[in-house]
Amino acid sequence: MDFALTEEQEMIRDAAREFAQKEIAPVAARFDETGEFPVETIRMAGELGFMGIEVPEEYGGAGMDAVGYALLMEEIAAADAAHSTIVSVNNSLYSNGILEFGTEEQKRRYVTPVASGEVIGAYALTEPQSGSDAGNIKTRAVLSDDGSHYVINGKKSWITSGPVARYIVLFAATDPAAGAKGVSAFIIDTENEGFHRGKTEPKLGIRASATCEIELTDYRCPVEDRIADEGMG
Repeated sequence: MDFALTEEQEMIRDAAREFAQKEIAPVAARFDETGEFPVETIRMAGELGFMGIEVPEEYGGAGMDAVGYALLMEEIAAADAAHSTIVSVNNSLYSNGILEFGTEEQKRRYVTPVASGEVIGAYALTEPQSGSDAGNIKTRAVLSDDGSHYVINGKKSWITSGPVARYIVLFAATDPAAGAKGVSAFIIDTENEGFHRGKTEPKLGIRASATCEIELTDYRCPVEDRIADEGMG
């Protein structure tokens, strides 16, 4: 078995190293001290294709493989853990699920702007009472009588990029009696009515990676923004 890097993998590693050392390293300490979200460097990362490294080019990404993603993350993290956390959530937790189970419309509408760095994505699973026990979530999604949308109510905790995300992959129970098999996944547009952000959490480190609590109050999620079937969350 040949473990040598391909030319393309070496190129992405070198490009990530140059970007991280030239653009991130000089400002990392300042952003960690202030806790300010590094908008400009994240925008630049998007322009380089780093916010969607495994996302196919047709959806705004770089179309690389998992090795390329790992090489990218090593170089970004070497310069600053906060930047690597932001890049990681966009690439893995947010984009992968939609690419794997989403519709063509969902991929184009919700992956493309995130992979290109135009907007930020986030992932909302954890709740105050359910961390490692994800099947115990209390957030509820109730299908409307006409079947056109879900009404979602609940609270999520410690959401990475929550204070700045435009779109969020969120998990809610559509059949509470079924436990983990009754959890479904949805794409939330944070600009819609019923979505609320809590205060940004103070942290000891990785402060430029903004984290907050979010709450949904009678949030109306179109049925076409559910990812896959009910119970597949």
